[in-house]
Amino acid sequence: MAELFQFELVSPERQLISEQVAEVVVPGAEGEFGVLKDHSPFMSSIAPGILKVRKDGDAWDEYFVRGGFADVAAGGLTVLAEQAVPVAEISREQLDQAIKNAEEDAVDAKDDSAKQKADRTLRRLKDVAEALKQA
Repeated sequence: MAELFQFELVSPERQLISEQVAEVVVPGAEGEFGVLKDHSPFMSSIAPGILKVRKDGDAWDEYFVRGGFADVAAGGLTVLAEQAVPVAEISREQLDQAIKNAEEDAVDAKDDSAKQKADRTLRRLKDVAEALKQA
């Protein structure tokens, strides 16, 4: 049995999770990373993608997250997401709108750095849309 640790997933609208879990996989800005009990402390920005949570067993719960921060500390993991929605509750219209917004951000980017960030967000959102089609 995996050792459990405290995990909090919070969005501006609500707290989605506050419980003991076995493992969390976070879509970090530099790539996915997994967190288990007693992980070394660090902070990371998060990118649009699927955050996966394994409670105590083999099943995973999945949440679409868009932006925010992950804070791994001695007390566990806290994810403060700009947007967080259980994958089961995602509507195609919401995802299409997020993709449209990202496309507009890419067009409106004022410099190379902003353009690269917008393009990266757009790619990840399209990857999420493709992954959800296959699920």
